[in-house]
Amino acid sequence: MRIKNKQIHLEWLNGRLWIIILLIFMPLFGSAQNRFPKPDFGSGYQYPVEQYNVPNEVLWTRIDIAMLVLLMSVVAWAVIRKRLRVPVIMVSIVSVLYFGFFRYGCVCSIGAIQNVALALVDKSYTLPLTVVLFFALPIVFTLLFGRIFCAGVCPFGALQELVNIKNFRLSKALTTVLGLIPWIYLAFAVLFSVTHSGFIICRFDPFIGIFRLGGEIALIVFGVVLLIASVFTGRPFCRFICPYGALLSLFSRVSIWKTGITKKQCINCELCHNACPVDAIRPPYENKVKESRAKGVKRILLYFVMLPLMIILGAGLMRSMSDTFSRVNKNVRLYEMVLENEISPQEVQSLELQAFYGQGGTIEELTPFVEKVKQEFKLYSTIMGMFLGLVIGFTLIGLSLKRTRKQYEIDDANCVNCGRCFSYCPQNK
Repeated sequence: MRIKNKQIHLEWLNGRLWIIILLIFMPLFGSAQNRFPKPDFGSGYQYPVEQYNVPNEVLWTRIDIAMLVLLMSVVAWAVIRKRLRVPVIMVSIVSVLYFGFFRYGCVCSIGAIQNVALALVDKSYTLPLTVVLFFALPIVFTLLFGRIFCAGVCPFGALQELVNIKNFRLSKALTTVLGLIPWIYLAFAVLFSVTHSGFIICRFDPFIGIFRLGGEIALIVFGVVLLIASVFTGRPFCRFICPYGALLSLFSRVSIWKTGITKKQCINCELCHNACPVDAIRPPYENKVKESRAKGVKRILLYFVMLPLMIILGAGLMRSMSDTFSRVNKNVRLYEMVLENEISPQEVQSLELQAFYGQGGTIEELTPFVEKVKQEFKLYSTIMGMFLGLVIGFTLIGLSLKRTRKQYEIDDANCVNCGRCFSYCPQNK
């Protein structure tokens, strides 16, 4: 009797086991049946059409482009034509809410640098039209009206502008040194993009974690630190980190319609200079001790003579470090791990090595590809070094150029068109 009950119990367990198995693998059976044509029994039954709610990204990208053009147009009208700051603040709020928190800061014009750079060297890379427009439209508006995009359309700049309360002025020497960082950042971003090594602008974006309300803790902390710094000094990210702002500063120098503090005569009250959060209003030199013209000319000529040497030195230095830079590429890192494992086999292999050997990979197959990547790094690192040498040389030359000014003037390259100086000028009352 006990044996019979045991058999009944086993049969019951087996039955329950089959039910559990069926429940577990039922979704697989359901998905597998769609791999083959559905049978037609001739009953006239029609299967219902399955519908899925897929986001219409085409529509949203068009809205993004329309919002970009609209907001830049509003800022251009407010700053260039009306000299009003209130519309700029309103645009900043809209940009932070829409491009920042609603669209999560992507696609952004800053990160588009990498896509455009990669597309220029890799014809197989498909560059979306949205990315092209986000990269090109702010440049077009900058050529027309100055750095309109930076004023309040860029969500990163807008967020910093909205939290800014105080403006502690940094020394000229410090801002000059920190002002080289965006160019260095731009050079490395392009280098790693064209060598298929990664998009570092997107990877190390300090504000994406804030806009998405989550992400890597280190980047969120970095973004919060930048916002705290923005309370006491104007736009530290825009001035000392942003590579796209560095590009726009070039085009804003030759913009057609430039920002003016007032249409009336400047009375040199210095209020606009003190109010500018990014130190983009240059004071007059009339009351300062001037050096002799001969001394200034000699220094400028010396820098022009040194400029080719700086370019050559930069090219040689960056080329010598190309192997170090190439380790950013995941295939180069894998090659070095495989080579090290071939020399001294490891008892416990990393996941990368397990995947490599699991797929039947050999170091002979990996070597030609890695050599090609390293050659690319040598070439582009050399170009990057030449570029950085040129930037440093022109920075020194720019510091040496002294032009007599009898009134306060806007530095078009550094001005972000925030409009803060308009209300401080007594001539606008």
